[in-house]
Amino acid sequence: MYVCICRAVTDKQLQEAILQGTNNLRDLRRQLGVVSSCGKCGRCVREILQQCQQAATAEVSSAV
Repeated sequence: MYVCICRAVTDKQLQEAILQGTNNLRDLRRQLGVVSSCGKCGRCVREILQQCQQAATAEVSSAV
């Protein structure tokens, strides 16, 4: 689904960027342009970032 209409960024693009190591809002803004025009996507971008970080933490915890 489209998260950022202004920059035509989807949730899959966000997830891929996060999986490749982009781990904060500033870097996502630089890389994909999210939260840089109207800002309405900010909440959703933050939620996706948090979900991906939590999933990564859970994977590391279960591997230990």
